[in-house]
Amino acid sequence: MKVSNFSSLRELTIAALVISSVTACGGSGSSNTTPEASVTPPTPPVSETPSEPDWQAGVYEPESNFINQCESPRSGIDPFSGNSYPDEAGTAMDEKLWMRSWTNDTYLWYDEVDDNDPANFSIAAYFDQLKTTELTPSGTPKDNFHFSRATEEYNTLTQTGVSSGYGVEWEFVSLTAPRELIVQYTEPNSPAETAGIPRGASLKTIDGVDFVNANTQAEVDVINAGLFPSESGNTTNLTFELVDGSELSVSVTSADIEVSPVQNVTVLETSAGKMGYFQFNTFIRTAQGSLINAFDQFVNDNVTELVIDLRYNGGGLLALASQLSYMVAGPNQTDGAIFETLQFNDKYPTRNPVTGSTISPTPFYSTEIDYNAGLLTNTLLPSLSLTTVYVITTGSTCSASEAVINSLRGVDVEVVQIGTPTCGKPYGFYPTDNCGTTYFTIQFQGVNNKGFGDFADGFIPSSTPNFEFELPGCDVQDDFTKPLGDASEGMLSAAIQYAESGACPVSTASSTSASLISGSHSNAPSNSQATGQTTASESSLAIKPPHTQRDELILHNKINEPILRGDN
Repeated sequence: MKVSNFSSLRELTIAALVISSVTACGGSGSSNTTPEASVTPPTPPVSETPSEPDWQAGVYEPESNFINQCESPRSGIDPFSGNSYPDEAGTAMDEKLWMRSWTNDTYLWYDEVDDNDPANFSIAAYFDQLKTTELTPSGTPKDNFHFSRATEEYNTLTQTGVSSGYGVEWEFVSLTAPRELIVQYTEPNSPAETAGIPRGASLKTIDGVDFVNANTQAEVDVINAGLFPSESGNTTNLTFELVDGSELSVSVTSADIEVSPVQNVTVLETSAGKMGYFQFNTFIRTAQGSLINAFDQFVNDNVTELVIDLRYNGGGLLALASQLSYMVAGPNQTDGAIFETLQFNDKYPTRNPVTGSTISPTPFYSTEIDYNAGLLTNTLLPSLSLTTVYVITTGSTCSASEAVINSLRGVDVEVVQIGTPTCGKPYGFYPTDNCGTTYFTIQFQGVNNKGFGDFADGFIPSSTPNFEFELPGCDVQDDFTKPLGDASEGMLSAAIQYAESGACPVSTASSTSASLISGSHSNAPSNSQATGQTTASESSLAIKPPHTQRDELILHNKINEPILRGDN
């Protein structure tokens, strides 16, 4: 409980004023007192200083006791909600005890979190360690998806699809010398696209600094400042080596980049039939219209085969993933089936601890959604009603992307996997704002219509699948020598061949392109990369891409937002 000293201070102040008044008058009304001595100076107002709550090991007060009690409270109106900020004056310990109680209440593995003294950590560092340290069966950390972001930045990014930069998505091959950074793709109408920077271009210099071999902190500072601009209007000179060995030098100026989730929509003629293809980069609400347009085109063109390129898609909104899955499978296969059911920690077997509602399955949403209002509409989505779909994946294919794979398999749609294993994230969270920071902690696991959701080490393509997490398909590396959507690009070419023959290609890499075929280079950021920190084994001269990597985490995750059925 917080105890205010305001009343006692007020009484002492009044008493002091009374004593001062008596002394100034000399107690006798004498006229010898000078005017200056008889004037009592004004007493400054007494401000209330919040008292700091105590931490007791193993004792968890309700999170409501600490929520919105902020060391640096915001004031004014939230531009995204239109409401006043709920913040009140508090302390750093209030903020830490809120996240501690919130974690103990809602975190999926709350009983695997060490109850360390919050006084030994900053607010950010305390949150960082509020997670399990257990490992998956393969020996990787169980929780690789624990992070936070400034609330204003998070809202700007997810609600507008806009971020500052050049519009380049990078493959982080090596952050330390000899460094290697390769262009995955560029956003349409971005400075990078306008400058003609192609997929597969390898960065060589930035503002005259040797990107590959720079070995002084001053040089690396130039690289970081130029490569990851924090605001619009920064001009940087870049030199690349292209796939054919030629050199490209460009000058680009950072701008607000609007993310285009759906790209390279095309219909290919194959011996298996007309094949639809599209590159899908993130499940954000602005993607709904583009997905609908793509499927309208596929339906009108009588597409019988479909390739969904999820190689760089780390996830996003579950409702949108449900809509995409419906557009693939159609009404008959999804009728009465569930897209996904969320399972929370063992404190909440039947109730959602975040919304307070009874846990109910997410259906295959068959209509458009008004995402601003969180309501279903009556406008029916297009659908292909396919029994087989080809999905291109890498280690960057996470969360809601994996939910699409899992949910389709739950209604017996055959998912053929082309690429490398997915990242393994059957988990998700409700982004939660407290004191201007939005926190993301694993709160649920999703299972499909058959009750399966155990793929913590990812879905794996196999010629002879034996386990639920193994899918029929081909192990193919990311091919940077061809544009995305090009029928000769390694992964898409393998999907076409599998559709035509039922077999994987013998090899997708030629001797001249092998150096640009990415096998072990996952775009999924490590925790250290996501926070801009380095591990003990990383050099202090590593480039630190905090904005790009954290943007990946924000855009690419399984995020649950309640969707209600509208009255219209």
